[in-house]
Amino acid sequence: MTGSANPEVTGGRSKRASRVGNDVPEPRVTSMFDSIAPVYDRMNTLMTAGLDGRWRRAAVRATGLGRGGRGLDVACGTGKLTAALAGAVGPEGKVTGVDLSPAMIEHAKRAFGELNGVEFVLGNALALPVADGSFDAATIGFGLRNLASYEDGFRELSRAVRSGGRVVCLELSQPRPRWWGHLYTGAFRIAAPVMGALFRRRAAYSYLPNSLKGFPDAQEIAEVMRRAGLRDVTFKRLALGGVALHVGTVA
Repeated sequence: MTGSANPEVTGGRSKRASRVGNDVPEPRVTSMFDSIAPVYDRMNTLMTAGLDGRWRRAAVRATGLGRGGRGLDVACGTGKLTAALAGAVGPEGKVTGVDLSPAMIEHAKRAFGELNGVEFVLGNALALPVADGSFDAATIGFGLRNLASYEDGFRELSRAVRSGGRVVCLELSQPRPRWWGHLYTGAFRIAAPVMGALFRRRAAYSYLPNSLKGFPDAQEIAEVMRRAGLRDVTFKRLALGGVALHVGTVA
């Protein structure tokens, strides 16, 4: 796994019952992200104490992309990870950001649309508007939890990437041990809506901690990636286990 030390290779299945996808209807999720697009970046910086930039850089390193490469960023939001991928491939490369939220896409275009080789496209992560094998690597950053099917999401990411290319997932996770996980999720459940209220988005930011309920842990996500056909799947925990960075290779 490029750019990461001592990744954890997953073992057996967790005994905790987990969801196979987000059960919130897709139009409702899209509407929610449309509503928070204007405050999304400021809230991320506030909620992560500014660490989100470090995590994005780790995700870019994990793709293995270099000059002239082709990168795909799914559920790109406001485009920060897309722009970071563009920095890795340089002006000779190409990076496409895809998101289902029109407001997020418009924000991304305003912020990064002038970068060489970067394009933002409205599209569904479960039916990407791209050709098979047209990218060297694909990322999804904090978007997996919003998909109706996690496995289908990884299958679609894999379809878009050439054989030997990488699929990288950066996502919130349940920390270990269990007592720390309960403390973390409890604090998140309280803090997210309170901070959302500062920007008059309390209802929207109540969704985020709820999206962690029943979400697969890091080991289970690795198994989902394998079922989707990815090989050499590894992961490492970041932020005291509150974030996980997964990497798999397309067969």
